Amino acid sequence: MDDKLPSAFRNLIRLQHGTFSRTQALRAGLTDDAITGRVRRGTWRRVHSGVYTVNTGDLGPTALRWAALLYAGRGAVLSHQTAARLHGITIRSRTDEVHVTIPAERRVREVAGVRIHRSARSFAAAMPHEDPPRTFPTETVLDLSDTAETLDDVCGWITQGISDKLFTDEQFLAAIKARGKMRWRTDLTTLVAAVASGDHSALEYRYTRDVERRHGLPEADRQVPFTKPDGSKGRRDRVYTEYGVIVELDGKLNHSGEAVQNDNRRDRAAAVAGKETLRFGWDEVRNDRCATAVEVAHVLRNHGWKGTPKPCSLYCRVQHDFPSNSAGN
Repeated sequence: MDDKLPSAFRNLIRLQHGTFSRTQALRAGLTDDAITGRVRRGTWRRVHSGVYTVNTGDLGPTALRWAALLYAGRGAVLSHQTAARLHGITIRSRTDEVHVTIPAERRVREVAGVRIHRSARSFAAAMPHEDPPRTFPTETVLDLSDTAETLDDVCGWITQGISDKLFTDEQFLAAIKARGKMRWRTDLTTLVAAVASGDHSALEYRYTRDVERRHGLPEADRQVPFTKPDGSKGRRDRVYTEYGVIVELDGKLNHSGEAVQNDNRRDRAAAVAGKETLRFGWDEVRNDRCATAVEVAHVLRNHGWKGTPKPCSLYCRVQHDFPSNSAGN
């Protein structure tokens, strides 16, 4: 770095991973001619309009984020997919675009590699003293939910956020309340309650909501601890303790041979203990929930349940398998 630069300015550039704005350079005492001369000689490189770097090679992710923030200007904060990565929240997006949120009253033209969002809550949503500045995890998940492809994705982010202790259910509910118009408000509130009560995945949430509750089945105990055959500890997704029935939910698209063997061992151990295990994946719970409810109901009744499932709609499979409860639905 140029030793002729003021020490405070050099320190600022280091903090910003080699990037700085024209405004910062002018405030440090440099003139327009001095800035232009350094750029012309190749001492500094232009990253965006009014943003430069002293780095000679390719900019790393952190430098690119700082450059985007400096370009966006006053009140800018990293948000959406960019903030999610910094918080360790798993997202499917593979774009290298830097997402930045600015105050709603400002206008900034988007440039290559930078996505600009505007929000009246940009200052309230920003975490203080972070390097680089970013939105709170709760705000990040709410931002992502506005453009999420499915509610399942949102459930996964909420589940991860709570389980990884990025935020509590109370903090997330407070963030929802603080926002004005937003997508899926009711669903998000329900999701938080479900996660707080033991749903560890979008698949588990869907099972509770779409299979059990919509079909009048008893609600199972969630994430029940047990001892594996090798003596290690584990948890079962759902256990109908009174009836000795276990439900395991697997949201993985691909199940390896080793995983299948582990599942079989768990099922055999349950059978030895006098319990019956049912396994369901995405297709059964999301796309064939009525047939899944019928199957669970039959097994529960075989194990002593005296209730009768209820059809969730006019075309629900329950009406055909349990016609005695169809009237009035």
